[in-house]
Amino acid sequence: MKLIASALILGASMALPTSDVDESNLDRALDTITADEIRSDLYFIASDAMKGRDSPSPQLKIAARYIRARLMRLGFQPGAQDESYLYDWTYPQSGMDMDRTSLAIEGKDGAQLSLAMGDGYFMPQSALGMREVSGDAIWGDDLNSKSLDKLKARGKWVVGTNSRGLSIKRRRALEEGGALGVIVLPDERKMKKTVEETFGRTLANVKAPRLSRNASTREGFPVLHLSEDTAKAVLGMMPKTRKLGSKLPLEITESCGYGQLDDAQLENVVGIWPGSDPKLKDELIIISAHYDHVGYRANGDIYNGADDNGSGTCGLLAIAEALKEYGPMRRSVMLIWVSAEEKGLLGSEAWTKDPYLPGGLKPLCNINIDMIGRNAADEFMITPTSKHEAYSALTKVAEANMKKEGFKKVRSADSYWERSDHANFEKNLDIPVAFLFCDVHEDYHKATDTPDKIDYDKVRRICRLVMRMLEALQIDKPKF
Repeated sequence: MKLIASALILGASMALPTSDVDESNLDRALDTITADEIRSDLYFIASDAMKGRDSPSPQLKIAARYIRARLMRLGFQPGAQDESYLYDWTYPQSGMDMDRTSLAIEGKDGAQLSLAMGDGYFMPQSALGMREVSGDAIWGDDLNSKSLDKLKARGKWVVGTNSRGLSIKRRRALEEGGALGVIVLPDERKMKKTVEETFGRTLANVKAPRLSRNASTREGFPVLHLSEDTAKAVLGMMPKTRKLGSKLPLEITESCGYGQLDDAQLENVVGIWPGSDPKLKDELIIISAHYDHVGYRANGDIYNGADDNGSGTCGLLAIAEALKEYGPMRRSVMLIWVSAEEKGLLGSEAWTKDPYLPGGLKPLCNINIDMIGRNAADEFMITPTSKHEAYSALTKVAEANMKKEGFKKVRSADSYWERSDHANFEKNLDIPVAFLFCDVHEDYHKATDTPDKIDYDKVRRICRLVMRMLEALQIDKPKF
């Protein structure tokens, strides 16, 4: 990897620029970065109204347009196709087609039940798939009993009672034995929660589309839990005396429509601050942060994502303000807010595999900021370091400037190498990267990651550090 040899040649050439740069430009730019402005932005970006900025979601689109409006006001050039600030990309998504999901149970006496998922029956995540199953039924009695393993259930639905949930071992045995599926009749007297309480979250989750590939190839093994009222109705269709394996006068037809949906439409937000040096302006320094988070839950909890990564999102807005005050640098700077980081670094993957680089711009390096608002006020983390195979000279630039912003200690974040978007910039563009990070905490990926817990002065100083790094990178020949 070319980064290894070149990055170790930092040398004196990576010192801060001197006479060729107007020092007052930096001073004025740094003064624009204030804790109050960052706080104001973050209380919007991480508000309950934004519902955790899931990818995709209407709220994430609102965040994108909030960022775009700022870039337009500051005079950044659009960094996406068709003179837009929004880099459009798509990704496969899966979800439940409720019109194709149902359960019908018919008895010999003509009694019929026609049920919609969530209204009479539920299924766990493991049972989701794309299928249509129909057939007769046999009695499975206690679905937790070892005797179930000997049940001859090929081509039949197995109906039985269960209060603790069907074990993986029993489910696999029935599936491998050729059973069509399982109908679980709950014993509400032994259950800590009702079926509705147990599976209500599942229902809410599967109704919401999620980014995924190849969902349509999954069939899933039907394990259907009936509500108490539905179970009583089904029991009324059966003989009162039942033995394990006995035939039941039931015809059961189930359809599940969980599979591939139309591709999700997502956006990265991109603005360019053009360089001024005729020889260097085509070299592009990319500053990135993801602006998405993990959304909200069925119980109403909103995962605000104030630190992850509202702090980096709003920090990048502060850097945009600072660049406006600074004026043109010798090299061009791109600010990019990527989506779907929480889904597997998908937004940065989309851009780095198909980058839009107007006017012959060539990526020089990437600085990625993620979760910069918590933990010890005088320290931060960075990767790569000398312990990492892709050690980057950018790390040394950060370390050379950290004391000017009140940081006394920098720790290795090498263990997070593949956990944020810098990884795609290095992997797909083969450019040096630096990841600035302040570690996880007790509120990581919880509903308690809220704006009131952010150290806004720390965010301010991290952003100032990035500006100092940007200026240090304006020398003629940085040794990457």
